[in-house]
Amino acid sequence: MTIKSLSQLNKRKIEIDLTSPQGNAFFLLGTVDKLAKKLGKDGEAIIKEMETGDYEHLLKVFDREFGKYVTLYR
Repeated sequence: MTIKSLSQLNKRKIEIDLTSPQGNAFFLLGTVDKLAKKLGKDGEAIIKEMETGDYEHLLKVFDREFGKYVTLYR
């Protein structure tokens, strides 16, 4: 996945199908790392919080932090 600028993030949401390989926890954690850098967020802290629970918890934290930019769907 390539993100060229923050302005593109605001214009069009990224979509992630949770039933596809992109829905796997490792892909989502990698996405957090990339998006956090672009948005100036603390990716390590977000990932650490995501890893404290089950998959549903991981999704809730992801959505809380990046829901403005990413649509998760099943």
